[in-house]
Amino acid sequence: MSEIWKSLPGWVRHIVVPIIVLIAAWAVISAVLGAVFGLMWFLFGWVLKVMVIVAVGAVVVILVKKASR
Repeated sequence: MSEIWKSLPGWVRHIVVPIIVLIAAWAVISAVLGAVFGLMWFLFGWVLKVMVIVAVGAVVVILVKKASR
């Protein structure tokens, strides 16, 4: 492997290889962040749905109590 690395021209070793490494790192980081934020929004959506259901249930209970008086 070191023979291949040493056989590359200097501009490839100092410019092209770091750019390829940065692109690969960006792809990995964006995939991880996408998965994390996707899971967060999925859970956030469920929490909002549960909160709406609980609020509607509370309103129904309050209205039924008022109507039964």
